[in-house]
Amino acid sequence: MRIKLDENLPAILVDLLREFGHDAETSPDEGLTGQPDEAIWAAASAASRFLMTQDLDFSDIRKFAPGTHPGILLIRLDHPSRTSIIDRIRQILCNENLEEWKGCVVVATRHKIRVRAP
Repeated sequence: MRIKLDENLPAILVDLLREFGHDAETSPDEGLTGQPDEAIWAAASAASRFLMTQDLDFSDIRKFAPGTHPGILLIRLDHPSRTSIIDRIRQILCNENLEEWKGCVVVATRHKIRVRAP
């Protein structure tokens, strides 16, 4: 799966995603550090990349209606430390098929995953 990591996620996740066979890049890889959400979204959409982020602005399903984009994974942890984010993404990669989330808006908390499918 083609994935873009927002700048609010640890860049080391690129290596983890690649270990699981995904084509991953970060927003900073494209010089998008500090850019508005619209620029991040435009870059992810133009490259048909599933966006992983912690940014709540991407949770609005009226604006990001399932089925109208490559997909979004919103990580929402109570205590989003670097380690806890990496651990949660690792759990997701080990237990979920990300391909099934294409076009979906997915919210992952510490213990739950909610999928809004098209």
